[in-house]
Amino acid sequence: MTNASVREFKMPDVGEGLTEAEILKWYVQPGDTVTDGQVVCEVETAKAAVELPIPYDGVVRALHFPEGTTVDVGTSIIAVEVAGGAAPAQEEAPAAAVPAAEPEKPAEQPAARQPVLVGYGVATSSTRRRPRKQAQDPVARQAASAVQAELNGHGAAPAAPAAPVAPAAPAAPAQRPLAKPPVRKLAKDLGVDLATVTPSGPDGVITREDVHAAVAAAQAPQQTAPVAQPAVPAASAPDRPAAPASYDTARETRIPVKGVRKATAAAMVGSAFTAPHVTEFVTVDVTRTMKLVEELKQDQEFAGLRVNPLLLIAKALLVAIRRNPDINASWDEAAQEIVVKHYVNLGIAAATPRGLIVPNIKDAHAKTLPELAASLGELVSTAREGRTSPSAMQGGTVTITNVGVFGVDTGTPILNPGESAILAVGAIKPQPWVHKGKVKPRQVTTLALSFDHRLVDGELGSKVLADVAAVLEQPKRLITWA
Repeated sequence: MTNASVREFKMPDVGEGLTEAEILKWYVQPGDTVTDGQVVCEVETAKAAVELPIPYDGVVRALHFPEGTTVDVGTSIIAVEVAGGAAPAQEEAPAAAVPAAEPEKPAEQPAARQPVLVGYGVATSSTRRRPRKQAQDPVARQAASAVQAELNGHGAAPAAPAAPVAPAAPAAPAQRPLAKPPVRKLAKDLGVDLATVTPSGPDGVITREDVHAAVAAAQAPQQTAPVAQPAVPAASAPDRPAAPASYDTARETRIPVKGVRKATAAAMVGSAFTAPHVTEFVTVDVTRTMKLVEELKQDQEFAGLRVNPLLLIAKALLVAIRRNPDINASWDEAAQEIVVKHYVNLGIAAATPRGLIVPNIKDAHAKTLPELAASLGELVSTAREGRTSPSAMQGGTVTITNVGVFGVDTGTPILNPGESAILAVGAIKPQPWVHKGKVKPRQVTTLALSFDHRLVDGELGSKVLADVAAVLEQPKRLITWA
């Protein structure tokens, strides 16, 4: 084997300027054969969990970092011996080390690279991915250790006596368990091997419930197994197994700050201590807006679309920005300039299993109400499934955060970095309200608008908030103001 025949695959920038990524899971091990386009690992960046395909055929020689390691972009993470190497994998170890190897199979496959959409998984019909090796027997482990020692020392493969081995029927290669990135992350956090989980989702997809069920099944023997205790008289011995360890035995849990949580923390600290925040509040009667929501649900033009109060709140904010365009701006510290945006990329804060993310609807200002409803529905479903792409979270100009879904009345939101305003929407509840001179039960909510006081003064911020409230109180203004 020569150095020229080994190629180093480096950690790519999978998110437009990201500097690092954490290796969540390896799908290959040293000695595995890989093909062009095969996913070799899953990594988590500050924006999304993505799968990395290898761009060439060959044999894995070394994994430079273990799972759970955060690696800088541009650093080599895996070494692969490409075609033309001096020592094929089957010559470096006895046949027992690679019981499921199929050296002739790659030649039978088409030469064209199979497309892999990073971050969205691989088509389930693909049969080119090699299954990750299960636990090997002692002979296989000894042979694999010899191969790895030879690679680490950059020496030639030692000549091993070819002991005759009775041919064994090759095991049927098991496909990689099907699961979405948030479910894989949950399984990793709980220490569950997805290969041992029975799927219940459509097409054999493993769900979060399946992972929790696997955890419960694994803990069941532990909960019933007796724990060694000091001897007690037979008369006083309890007639039941000892209770499992409680929270009292572990009074603290430390969670590494990485990935989305790390990026969110850094962004919020930077925003809070860079932009001078001001927050204003208004409580508004949204009874007519709630009636309009119910009417739109029956409208054929909105058939199959997600129609909810957030849709009309988003439209009200877009109308307010059109009437007060200076709110849609950013502060350029280097140039000491205010940059007014003539487009609105509307961010929607979303709580996901991976943390808080803020994807945005590009050019939301140019969308009709049905188009806005379709974009909102797609944004929410994509975020919940953990498939939000890095590009979808960049370039936002103003954001909405809906804290009302948690039953919270209102809050003081922190600006998304690079933006000048963020609107928080509180819970919509029936409250006594003076309507037409009489106290009546009305649907009421509280809005909070935080803005960067360097470029938005109190007058501008107040106008924007008042316009949003006016539209929600009288939705017919959407016709006259839009």
